[in-house]
Amino acid sequence: MIIVAGEALIDLVPAGPRDQEGTAADGLPALLPQRGGGPYNTAVALARLGTPTAFCSRLSTDHFGRALLAGLRADGVDTSLVRRGPEPTTLAVAHVGDGGSAEYSFHAGGTADRLFTAPDALPAAARAVSFGTCSLVLEPGASAYEELLRRASAGGLFTVLDPNVRPGIVPDADAYRARFRSWLPHVSLLKLSEEDAAWLAGPAADPAAAVREWLAAGPYAVVLTRGGAGLTVLTRDGLDVSVPGERVTVVDTIGAGDTVNAALLHRLDGHGALTASPALGAGEWRDILSFAARAAAVTCSRAGARPPYADELALSPAG
Repeated sequence: MIIVAGEALIDLVPAGPRDQEGTAADGLPALLPQRGGGPYNTAVALARLGTPTAFCSRLSTDHFGRALLAGLRADGVDTSLVRRGPEPTTLAVAHVGDGGSAEYSFHAGGTADRLFTAPDALPAAARAVSFGTCSLVLEPGASAYEELLRRASAGGLFTVLDPNVRPGIVPDADAYRARFRSWLPHVSLLKLSEEDAAWLAGPAADPAAAVREWLAAGPYAVVLTRGGAGLTVLTRDGLDVSVPGERVTVVDTIGAGDTVNAALLHRLDGHGALTASPALGAGEWRDILSFAARAAAVTCSRAGARPPYADELALSPAG
């Protein structure tokens, strides 16, 4: 079983094509609520690929919270680690720009997911835990997720970190960068976008040099997503492998990075590589990255965070 820990929220996304936004009488675009949150999307994507998955979070008992829980169960995600609370569900308002990229504003004050507390223990079947996004920023829940990350690593579980930086909710950039670096000794796989790498490195730093410093700090591998240009992995063993992106007509990129997280974990598992130091060669990494690129392309080809099912990817045997 793979556990995904982090927030679930409701994305408010434009309800129609971008060229139709702002046509309402008051000049505001119509917004459509959709299930979202980086960890939530990752859990759903993993389950759709056929990997036994559990979600570890705290959801509201409000209407949105009930819809989020129903979405997990509909795709077969284990919800035994989900706690509930009466506080409202976090909302993220998405603005989809040219090329399908999305920017968000968050409404997270006093919401249910911020009051997350770490479970006393994880299921005995757990082999990996994935972390990321807002849940590692917004206190007091951020400290609880950090505690869970350290415990999972100390217990020998494979850990994945996707910072998925949202600068608008980071109260102190330098403090967050320092906190990020403190997590690295407890991370098996660091996955981040080129934009995240540049932000985390800091305005005066070289992102490429920073990535190599992060790799030396603990992770076995760092996977960089480069949008339509594809993905690159750097490993502690000295491998540097890249694959191109899949050609697709992009509707939007919502959930694409989360789909990559799931696809990486699913394919690593297929190679028996959810271990502290996977014995993977360049060919195996090309297979893993190419699979992630295909999965992300499907998500980008449709509106919102709608990751693919296994049968949509024409799966080939691992290896």
